[in-house]
Amino acid sequence: MRKTPPNRDVQREAREWRRESERWTHERHIEKGYRIKWGYVSIAYLVEFMVIGASLWGAWLFAGVYSDGDSKAFYFMLLAPLVYAAVELCRVPLGILARTQRSYVIRMLAIVGIIFAAGVTTKSVSQLGEMMFHPRLMDAAKAKTALKDAQADRGTIDNRIAAADARVAQYTTELDQIEKRSAENASQLAGLPPQRCERVYGTNSRGQRYSNMKCVTDPRTATLNASVAKAGTDRGAVMKLLEDARKARGELDRGAAERKVADAEQAYRNSVNRSQLHSFTAMVYGVDPIDVSEAQVHAFLRIFVFVPALCAAFASTILALCAVSVRKTFMDEDDLGATVDPAATPYMLDSITDALRQEMALTQPRPVPEEAAVQPAAASVAPVVAPAPAPAAAPGGAVIPMDRRPPAQAVSAGAGA
Repeated sequence: MRKTPPNRDVQREAREWRRESERWTHERHIEKGYRIKWGYVSIAYLVEFMVIGASLWGAWLFAGVYSDGDSKAFYFMLLAPLVYAAVELCRVPLGILARTQRSYVIRMLAIVGIIFAAGVTTKSVSQLGEMMFHPRLMDAAKAKTALKDAQADRGTIDNRIAAADARVAQYTTELDQIEKRSAENASQLAGLPPQRCERVYGTNSRGQRYSNMKCVTDPRTATLNASVAKAGTDRGAVMKLLEDARKARGELDRGAAERKVADAEQAYRNSVNRSQLHSFTAMVYGVDPIDVSEAQVHAFLRIFVFVPALCAAFASTILALCAVSVRKTFMDEDDLGATVDPAATPYMLDSITDALRQEMALTQPRPVPEEAAVQPAAASVAPVVAPAPAPAAAPGGAVIPMDRRPPAQAVSAGAGA
């Protein structure tokens, strides 16, 4: 299908409308004295909204983790981040005001506001940076604590083994003493004379005669029986303690302690290798990541947290400042956009005078030929244009009025006169 050619009149009108809009916009910028590049301002606002959104989301997660399930505490922790977000939203408009305001007092106030808002943004972004490194730092801290415990266990293994051996020896000695005492009591009990029984005859109070069997036991028998029973009870208690001591001693192994330390060191090294902060700190200080101290890590953490936070706080503001281009207004410059040097004033006056002389020479009436002196009566006589009076020089010749209109407009104005 053949396409219909575009209407040139429509294109011409659209082009003229576009040029007129651009001319109007340009004149408006000249009148205001500045021009704002809204594309850059939009990027600055986009960055600002991203920072605010990330700050609010981080504050929400932070409150969820540290509010311990208390709903009131959760919402209390979100009030300040909302105010911080409102303050952060003021940085881009303050940056534009710092460039467009003519009053230096207002400019200084805008700059102070930018610094205050940047401080709030630095706090919010630094909290996000700390939250980014926090899980890996906590993992490394837990692994290091486990390593220290394993090393402490290894350092005290000899003392604990000696103490366990001493307890086993003590309970063994006590058990031997109990056994010995029990054996002595048993031998003494066996050496006692047997029970002696004899028949006893007699008469009771009624005058009746009786006959009973009476057994007499050695009085040391009861004491020895009690000692034997006590020895058996003590033997059971000491044997239980001895069994527990031997079990505890069996758990104390130097090899197991060494293996535990090795496993803890490997776990700590893995945690450190997963921590980017430990790796960068080790690279800066030139040591092994596992040998980096806590002070070195937190010193480097300040750099990794606060420097990016400051950059993020001022990035959109600097972009907003650069999005405004300030220029002189129509009151500060001529129509051609070029300033006039006072030293060039005589040359300008000479050129203007020559132009006026040429214009006066062109407007003077020419002499009429003799053939054209006699004209028909019905013929109309052309009006004679009187020469325009030369403008009077201002006192001192400092200022001479100039006609700024284009040549076509000047000629039409002269014809109308």
